[in-house]
Amino acid sequence: MNQPTPAIVAQSSVRRLPRFALIALCVAYLLPGLVGRGPWKAADITAFGYMLELAHGGGGIANWFDPQMLGLRPETLALIPYWVGAWAIQIAPPWITPDLAVRFVFALFLWGTFTGTWYAVYYCARTPQAQPVAFAFGGEARPTDYARAIADGGLMALIASLGLAQLGHETTPALTQLFFAASMFYGMSALPYRSVGPGVAMAVGIIGMALSGAPTVALVLGAGCIVYAAGGWQQARRERDAQAASFATTGYHDEDAPRRYGGADVALIAAATLAAGLLAWGLDLLQWRIQLPGSQVGETVSGDLESLARLLIWFTWPAWPLALWTLWRWRRQLRERHVALPLWFALVPLAATCTTDYAQRSLLLSLPALATLAAFALPTFRRSAAALIDWFTLLFFSGSAIIIWVVYLSMQTGFPAKPAANVARLAPGFEPQYSTVALVFAVAATIAWAWLVRWRTGRHPKALWKTLVLPAGGAALCWTLVMTLWLPPLDYARSYVPQVKAVQALVGKTECIADLGLERTHIAALRYHGQYTLQPLTPQTKCRWLLVNPEVVGGLHDIVDLHQWRLIRTLRRPTARTDDLLLYQRLTP
Repeated sequence: MNQPTPAIVAQSSVRRLPRFALIALCVAYLLPGLVGRGPWKAADITAFGYMLELAHGGGGIANWFDPQMLGLRPETLALIPYWVGAWAIQIAPPWITPDLAVRFVFALFLWGTFTGTWYAVYYCARTPQAQPVAFAFGGEARPTDYARAIADGGLMALIASLGLAQLGHETTPALTQLFFAASMFYGMSALPYRSVGPGVAMAVGIIGMALSGAPTVALVLGAGCIVYAAGGWQQARRERDAQAASFATTGYHDEDAPRRYGGADVALIAAATLAAGLLAWGLDLLQWRIQLPGSQVGETVSGDLESLARLLIWFTWPAWPLALWTLWRWRRQLRERHVALPLWFALVPLAATCTTDYAQRSLLLSLPALATLAAFALPTFRRSAAALIDWFTLLFFSGSAIIIWVVYLSMQTGFPAKPAANVARLAPGFEPQYSTVALVFAVAATIAWAWLVRWRTGRHPKALWKTLVLPAGGAALCWTLVMTLWLPPLDYARSYVPQVKAVQALVGKTECIADLGLERTHIAALRYHGQYTLQPLTPQTKCRWLLVNPEVVGGLHDIVDLHQWRLIRTLRRPTARTDDLLLYQRLTP
């Protein structure tokens, strides 16, 4: 017998959020940062470097299945993100720069994540066990309206997650993994209600994640989905047998019976998981990455666990406290689809976060599931809890917006003086820039935030999604302000352009530059921003210039005669103390 639901929701509380408002919120979060900047350090420009290499045809067709950049394979063994980026570069018109073309395409992955998450939450909320308590005289929320309101809240919880801001706007395999994880989540949630669309989404999600640098996570998620769907299939068979027996004796047929997974669903998930595993193994994409806390030299278990705790708290805020509240209030229904599925899709990335060196990018995959769990906390909230969230969000994001504006005014006018001095200290050599377009968008975003706060604090009919309006709107506001008012100093600080310009000032135009031990980020930056041809340093190298990573400079004398080279200068990226390059010039012809 099913336990009673903790949700008590009237029809008046599930009034529809206007689609224009929801779409406008997604656009306001997605578009800022697309233009006006270049690739950033370190994963952003590294992934872009591999895309550029494929687009220019280096290495032939074999390189498409084993991407390399100056003989180096990517740290994240993936194919699909590099393919998509390379195709975007190839088909982009000449007036669109390659990095902008890639960012536009990857913005579609983020939009697809939004769409997949909304529909996943919607179908989870359609589960009969997730429905609110039926009132004695009617008036409880209708299933579709209730599911739509929960889905709106889930999407806003995703947008409000702090960890999505930067990683969701980069052109790295992490974003494609997020998209395919959301696709898997949607497919698993909707399979009991639809066949074709969710089935395709499930298969594409598992295989796509395996080919995007997360094959182990994809296989573990797929295996869990197989087990859960098989259990649902067996339960469905027992329910059908019970209904057949009841109909034979009473003539009664239950039209509102819960929808379960079928044998075809289990077969589809199993086939997709098997195909993903075979492809990952055949293309040599499987890699041992287990790294337990305290395993690194100089690190302790307690120190690593403390760092992970801090990461979990800020990266998944504000979804994690709401998700914990959901698990407590719905604790009697942990096996039901609307709790079990998002819990599984959150626990696997959390396990990967704790056992690999890619903590942030692994944790990113849990955000759609955590947002779903956060959404199911909404129908169980009391008015005092909702008011607490509103006031905290209002103070946090309003205070953050004020700080952003103060620093911007200081950079432009010199008053107050201290913020501008701090910027000059953190980004030496940066010259403040003024943009009317950026200022207009920043002012419009601030006005929209003020209107949203006024609307939220006004007297309006209660709606489930109202509790997450301010968190989502505040996240969109701060991201917009940072990507307009702070974009020039951020681009200067996180770009390799200043360092490459320093190389150009000394080297000028040359046929080639030899390199020794350069990181992938430097190789990609020198090739894209400087248009330089790089060659690994060997005794036969004829290049007149040499760039060396200071960490491997001790091995330079093992390759060449140091009397033939002269150290010209140490080139440092202005905002980094350790990101140096050593520039040598050949003395002999």
